Amino acid sequence: YADLKRKPMELQVGDKVMLKVSPWKRVARFGKREKLNLRYVGPFKVLERIGDVAYKINLPEELSRVHNTLHVSNLKKCHADEPLAVPLDGLHLDDKFHFVEKPAEIVDREVKRLKRSRIPLVKVQWNSK
Repeated sequence: YADLKRKPMELQVGDKVMLKVSPWKRVARFGKREKLNLRYVGPFKVLERIGDVAYKINLPEELSRVHNTLHVSNLKKCHADEPLAVPLDGLHLDDKFHFVEKPAEIVDREVKRLKRSRIPLVKVQWNSK
């Protein structure tokens, strides 16, 4: 019932596309809050069309764990120039396009008291910064 006239995005071989990455809520990455987190990385070149809604794209070695055949909903056509590309050197993604973050060090520690219980609060430096 959604939109019967809607057509999936169509790309041509050689087009540049951006790859959608799924941000986690309430997690600061690259020194930015939720609202400013990366939504897309790239651009990448389309190598071939597979079926009606799948495309094979040219991914670099940093994203070797991600399968290079993607549904059109995970892609966005890139209309920008190369200098606007997002660098991939500080980016860690898993197979499901989620950021992989591990704690690097504990920066600060504090214990709050609530009636008879004690609640430890820990400030952590993550590997994505």
